[in-house]
Amino acid sequence: MVGGRSNVLELAVLGSLHETPLHGYELRKRLNTLLGMFRAFSYGSLYPCLRSLLNDGLIAEEEPAQAEAVAPLAGRRSKIVYKLTAEGKERLQELLTQSGPSSWEDESFGVHFAFFRHIEAEVRLRILEGRRSRLEERLEGVRTALARTRERLDAYTLELQRHGLESVEREVRWLNELIATERRGGPDGTGPPHSTGRTGRPERHEGTDVPDVNTGTDAEDGPSRAANTDHE
Repeated sequence: MVGGRSNVLELAVLGSLHETPLHGYELRKRLNTLLGMFRAFSYGSLYPCLRSLLNDGLIAEEEPAQAEAVAPLAGRRSKIVYKLTAEGKERLQELLTQSGPSSWEDESFGVHFAFFRHIEAEVRLRILEGRRSRLEERLEGVRTALARTRERLDAYTLELQRHGLESVEREVRWLNELIATERRGGPDGTGPPHSTGRTGRPERHEGTDVPDVNTGTDAEDGPSRAANTDHE
Protein backbone atom coordinates (compact mmCIF):
# COMPACT_ATOMS: atom_id res chain seq x y z
CA MET A 1 0.00 0.00 0.00
CA VAL A 2 1.24 3.50 -0.77
CA GLY A 3 0.60 6.93 0.65
CA GLY A 4 0.70 8.29 4.19
CA ARG A 5 -3.01 7.90 4.86
CA SER A 6 -2.99 4.33 3.55
CA ASN A 7 -0.10 3.47 5.85
CA VAL A 8 -1.95 4.91 8.85
CA LEU A 9 -5.02 2.78 8.16
CA GLU A 10 -2.82 -0.22 7.39
CA LEU A 11 -1.04 0.16 10.74
CA ALA A 12 -4.35 0.48 12.58
CA VAL A 13 -5.83 -2.61 10.87
CA LEU A 14 -2.77 -4.82 11.31
CA GLY A 15 -2.37 -3.72 14.92
CA SER A 16 -6.01 -4.49 15.67
CA LEU A 17 -5.80 -7.95 14.10
CA HIS A 18 -2.56 -8.78 15.88
CA GLU A 19 -4.43 -9.23 19.15
CA THR A 20 -7.24 -11.37 17.82
CA PRO A 21 -9.02 -12.23 14.55
CA LEU A 22 -12.00 -9.95 13.93
CA HIS A 23 -14.92 -9.82 11.55
CA GLY A 24 -15.63 -6.61 9.66
CA TYR A 25 -18.06 -5.03 12.11
CA GLU A 26 -15.81 -5.66 15.12
CA LEU A 27 -12.86 -4.28 13.20
CA ARG A 28 -14.77 -1.13 12.27
CA LYS A 29 -15.67 -0.55 15.91
CA ARG A 30 -12.04 -0.86 16.97
CA LEU A 31 -10.87 1.46 14.23
CA ASN A 32 -13.50 3.99 15.23
CA THR A 33 -12.10 3.92 18.77
CA LEU A 34 -8.51 4.23 17.57
CA LEU A 35 -8.73 6.53 14.54
CA GLY A 36 -11.78 8.51 15.53
CA MET A 37 -9.82 10.23 18.29
CA PHE A 38 -7.29 11.66 15.85
CA ARG A 39 -9.05 12.30 12.54
CA ALA A 40 -12.20 11.65 10.58
CA PHE A 41 -12.34 7.98 9.67
CA SER A 42 -14.05 7.06 6.42
CA TYR A 43 -15.58 3.59 6.52
CA GLY A 44 -15.55 3.63 2.74
CA SER A 45 -11.75 3.32 2.91
CA LEU A 46 -11.75 0.20 5.11
CA TYR A 47 -12.75 -2.45 2.58
CA PRO A 48 -10.33 -1.29 -0.13
CA CYS A 49 -7.64 -1.46 2.55
CA LEU A 50 -8.70 -4.99 3.51
CA ARG A 51 -8.69 -6.10 -0.13
CA SER A 52 -5.19 -4.69 -0.56
CA LEU A 53 -3.95 -6.44 2.58
CA LEU A 54 -5.53 -9.70 1.39
CA ASN A 55 -3.90 -9.38 -2.03
CA ASP A 56 -0.53 -8.72 -0.39
CA GLY A 57 -0.89 -11.79 1.84
CA LEU A 58 -0.74 -9.72 5.04
CA ILE A 59 -4.13 -10.89 6.28
CA ALA A 60 -6.31 -13.90 5.51
CA GLU A 61 -10.04 -14.66 5.57
CA GLU A 62 -11.55 -17.56 7.43
CA GLU A 63 -15.08 -18.69 8.17
CA PRO A 64 -16.12 -18.27 11.80
CA ALA A 65 -15.93 -21.33 14.03
CA GLN A 66 -18.83 -23.74 13.59
CA ALA A 67 -19.93 -23.10 17.16
CA GLU A 68 -20.33 -19.41 16.38
CA ALA A 69 -22.23 -19.94 13.14
CA VAL A 70 -25.57 -20.55 14.83
CA ALA A 71 -28.44 -20.95 12.33
CA PRO A 72 -27.79 -17.90 10.18
CA LEU A 73 -30.85 -16.28 8.69
CA ALA A 74 -31.93 -17.63 5.31
CA GLY A 75 -30.06 -15.94 2.52
CA ARG A 76 -27.55 -14.31 4.87
CA ARG A 77 -23.88 -15.17 4.57
CA SER A 78 -21.73 -16.04 7.56
CA LYS A 79 -19.46 -13.20 8.63
CA ILE A 80 -15.92 -13.39 7.32
CA VAL A 81 -13.25 -13.25 10.01
CA TYR A 82 -9.94 -11.53 9.23
CA LYS A 83 -6.70 -12.69 10.80
CA LEU A 84 -3.05 -11.66 10.59
CA THR A 85 -0.60 -13.83 8.64
CA ALA A 86 3.10 -14.30 9.36
CA GLU A 87 3.84 -11.77 6.62
CA GLY A 88 1.36 -9.40 8.24
CA LYS A 89 3.19 -9.64 11.56
CA GLU A 90 6.44 -8.76 9.82
CA ARG A 91 4.80 -5.77 8.12
CA LEU A 92 3.35 -4.61 11.45
CA GLN A 93 6.81 -4.79 12.99
CA GLU A 94 8.16 -2.69 10.12
CA LEU A 95 5.45 -0.03 10.54
CA LEU A 96 5.82 0.14 14.32
CA THR A 97 9.57 0.73 14.16
CA GLN A 98 9.42 3.56 11.62
CA SER A 99 10.57 6.76 13.28
CA GLY A 100 11.09 9.06 10.31
CA PRO A 101 9.11 12.16 9.27
CA SER A 102 6.04 10.17 8.24
CA SER A 103 5.49 9.19 11.88
CA TRP A 104 5.59 12.83 13.07
CA GLU A 105 2.77 14.16 10.90
CA ASP A 106 -0.77 14.93 12.03
CA GLU A 107 -2.20 11.97 10.09
CA SER A 108 0.00 9.32 11.67
CA PHE A 109 1.44 10.54 14.97
CA GLY A 110 -1.69 9.79 16.99
CA VAL A 111 -1.93 6.20 15.74
CA HIS A 112 1.77 5.56 16.38
CA PHE A 113 1.34 7.03 19.85
CA ALA A 114 -1.61 4.71 20.52
CA PHE A 115 0.78 1.77 20.00
CA PHE A 116 3.67 3.28 21.98
CA ARG A 117 3.72 0.59 24.66
CA HIS A 118 4.54 -1.94 21.95
CA ILE A 119 7.40 0.11 20.48
CA GLU A 120 11.02 0.10 21.62
CA ALA A 121 11.95 3.00 23.90
CA GLU A 122 14.51 4.54 21.56
CA VAL A 123 11.98 4.59 18.73
CA ARG A 124 9.38 6.23 20.98
CA LEU A 125 11.85 8.95 21.87
CA ARG A 126 12.76 9.58 18.24
CA ILE A 127 9.10 9.94 17.27
CA LEU A 128 8.35 12.31 20.16
CA GLU A 129 11.39 14.46 19.39
CA GLY A 130 10.56 14.51 15.69
CA ARG A 131 6.97 15.54 16.42
CA ARG A 132 8.19 18.32 18.72
CA SER A 133 10.62 19.55 16.08
CA ARG A 134 7.87 19.61 13.46
CA LEU A 135 5.52 21.57 15.74
CA GLU A 136 8.22 24.05 16.71
CA GLU A 137 8.77 24.76 13.01
CA ARG A 138 5.03 25.26 12.64
CA LEU A 139 4.94 27.60 15.63
CA GLU A 140 7.68 29.76 14.18
CA GLY A 141 5.83 30.04 10.89
CA VAL A 142 2.50 30.91 12.53
CA ARG A 143 4.09 33.53 14.80
CA THR A 144 5.87 35.14 11.88
CA ALA A 145 2.70 35.24 9.77
CA LEU A 146 0.66 36.59 12.68
CA ALA A 147 3.15 39.39 13.32
CA ARG A 148 2.99 40.45 9.65
CA THR A 149 -0.78 40.34 9.28
CA ARG A 150 -2.00 41.37 12.76
CA GLU A 151 -2.90 44.90 11.67
CA ARG A 152 -5.01 43.62 8.75
CA LEU A 153 -7.00 40.98 10.64
CA ASP A 154 -10.43 41.53 12.15
CA ALA A 155 -10.94 40.63 15.81
CA TYR A 156 -12.52 37.22 15.15
CA THR A 157 -9.90 36.06 12.68
CA LEU A 158 -7.21 37.22 15.09
CA GLU A 159 -8.78 35.18 17.91
CA LEU A 160 -8.91 32.13 15.65
CA GLN A 161 -5.22 32.55 14.87
CA ARG A 162 -4.42 32.88 18.58
CA HIS A 163 -6.46 29.78 19.37
CA GLY A 164 -4.50 27.76 16.82
CA LEU A 165 -1.23 29.10 18.18
CA GLU A 166 -2.15 28.22 21.76
CA SER A 167 -3.20 24.70 20.73
CA VAL A 168 0.19 24.02 19.17
CA GLU A 169 1.98 25.54 22.18
CA ARG A 170 0.04 23.21 24.50
CA GLU A 171 1.03 20.17 22.45
CA VAL A 172 4.68 21.22 22.53
CA ARG A 173 4.52 21.49 26.35
CA TRP A 174 2.87 18.05 26.48
CA LEU A 175 5.60 16.60 24.27
CA ASN A 176 8.29 18.16 26.47
CA GLU A 177 6.80 16.35 29.48
CA LEU A 178 6.60 13.04 27.60
CA ILE A 179 10.18 13.34 26.37
CA ALA A 180 11.41 14.07 29.89
CA THR A 181 9.51 11.00 31.15
CA GLU A 182 10.99 8.81 28.40
CA ARG A 183 14.50 9.96 29.24
CA ARG A 184 13.90 8.99 32.87
CA GLY A 185 12.94 5.48 31.79
CA GLY A 186 9.40 5.95 30.52
CA PRO A 187 6.12 5.47 32.41
CA ASP A 188 6.66 1.71 32.36
CA GLY A 189 10.36 1.85 33.20
CA THR A 190 11.46 0.59 29.78
CA GLY A 191 12.91 3.82 28.43
CA PRO A 192 16.60 4.58 27.88
CA PRO A 193 18.63 5.12 31.09
CA HIS A 194 20.29 8.23 29.63
CA SER A 195 19.20 11.01 27.32
CA THR A 196 20.06 10.42 23.69
CA GLY A 197 19.87 14.13 22.93
CA ARG A 198 17.39 15.91 20.72
CA THR A 199 18.15 15.91 17.03
CA GLY A 200 14.80 16.40 15.38
CA ARG A 201 16.17 14.21 12.57
CA PRO A 202 15.98 10.62 13.85
CA GLU A 203 18.37 8.07 12.43
CA ARG A 204 17.22 4.79 10.93
CA HIS A 205 16.52 2.22 13.62
CA GLU A 206 16.37 -1.52 13.09
CA GLY A 207 13.23 -3.42 14.01
CA THR A 208 12.47 -5.23 17.22
CA ASP A 209 10.12 -8.04 18.19
CA VAL A 210 6.51 -6.94 18.32
CA PRO A 211 4.55 -8.04 21.39
CA ASP A 212 0.77 -8.33 21.47
CA VAL A 213 -1.04 -5.24 20.29
CA ASN A 214 -4.19 -4.02 22.02
CA THR A 215 -6.11 -1.15 20.51
CA GLY A 216 -8.12 -0.60 23.65
CA THR A 217 -11.81 -0.86 24.48
CA ASP A 218 -14.25 -0.99 21.61
CA ALA A 219 -16.47 1.99 20.97
CA GLU A 220 -19.91 1.51 22.46
CA ASP A 221 -21.58 1.92 19.11
CA GLY A 222 -19.99 2.11 15.68
CA PRO A 223 -21.50 4.12 12.83
CA SER A 224 -24.02 2.50 10.56
CA ARG A 225 -22.87 -0.57 8.70
CA ALA A 226 -21.01 0.04 5.47
CA ALA A 227 -22.76 -0.73 2.21
CA ASN A 228 -20.23 -3.42 1.35
CA THR A 229 -21.39 -6.17 3.71
CA ASP A 230 -20.04 -9.08 1.71
CA HIS A 231 -16.77 -8.87 3.58
CA GLU A 232 -18.41 -9.16 6.94
